[in-house]
Amino acid sequence: MDTTNTDKEKREEAPRLYEAGPETVMDTLLRLSRDWEAEDSCRGYRANTPADLEGRRVFLAEKDGEIVGYLFGLAGKAEERTSFMPKGASTFEVEEVYVVPSLRSRGIGAALFRYAEDTLREEASARGETVWLLLSTATKNWRAILHFYLDEMEMTFWSARLFKKLG
Repeated sequence: MDTTNTDKEKREEAPRLYEAGPETVMDTLLRLSRDWEAEDSCRGYRANTPADLEGRRVFLAEKDGEIVGYLFGLAGKAEERTSFMPKGASTFEVEEVYVVPSLRSRGIGAALFRYAEDTLREEASARGETVWLLLSTATKNWRAILHFYLDEMEMTFWSARLFKKLG
């Protein structure tokens, strides 16, 4: 029996991706953030407050009228030159990417990430600029997250900060 989806079925399953001002979806973002904190999957993660979302760009994934994932971050300029990026370069620091647990590993996070990338790339291109996408992670499941960002999202590894408790 052939269990492959038709193109139409695949389109129907895909989440709706869009950008919204944080104030328009604040309650939902804060609830999802509290859920994430309760998962205890990231070192030191605490639920967001409205102040944490102020001035951020928010990209959303929606299925069946419900927000099921988000990516938010802050646009800025590089304050100093790095080994790969000139001082003053346009940047977008991805601060959080979250997908509800029941829908993880189904491509929603990747679709959300690519949507944000495409949006930011198009805007930068219209200004005659390049934008540098940056992120840090404190996940406890570092192997999976590095696979996601390095292999699937084709990011480049820049640095790492490790720790070891002694005593």
